[in-house]
Amino acid sequence: MPITVGYLITRNKHKLDEANAILEEYDLRLEQADIEKLEIQHNDLHVIAWRAALNAYRILGKPVVVDDSGLFIKALSGFPGPYSSYVYRTLGLNGVLKLLENSTDRSACFKSVVAAVIPPLSGVFAGSVCGRIAEQPRGEGGFGFDPIFIPEGSDRTFAEMSLREKNLLSHRARAFRAFAKWYIEWFSRVKFKGTQDKGL
Repeated sequence: MPITVGYLITRNKHKLDEANAILEEYDLRLEQADIEKLEIQHNDLHVIAWRAALNAYRILGKPVVVDDSGLFIKALSGFPGPYSSYVYRTLGLNGVLKLLENSTDRSACFKSVVAAVIPPLSGVFAGSVCGRIAEQPRGEGGFGFDPIFIPEGSDRTFAEMSLREKNLLSHRARAFRAFAKWYIEWFSRVKFKGTQDKGL
């Protein structure tokens, strides 16, 4: 039975499902907390995720995890980057594709930063995957910019992959795996210290 380690601050059920599909490999899981996520205007995903996690912890008073991700397109000087969520809501997939109409360089990277406040510890974990932007949206799976992102070494977009396939490659999966390994290492140390303290 997976151990619940905290609350993922998101209104996106798909994001929770992706995170838990990874964490279950380590017998961990997260619950969803639908609270207003602090929107910070900053160029660094690490800063955005960390401040949002601290704010969420102040509100809930319970262990929290925040994932902030961005699509960084080389021909657009890294745009939309940390503003990906806003750009997706306002321009959408076709709006981003239109910006690349006259570009021969379609390389891009997806980046994800997971920030955790699980007292007495806290940490920030990053994951990234590079690839290219498709000529048009493809696939019905995933969410956000998944239908236009093709990871390196594949000819399919994230939206054309199953969740299991995507989690073998994705930026979010890499960040959550780093988080899971950190949590398990910390938990093991605490458990081991407790055993020593009892003289066993």
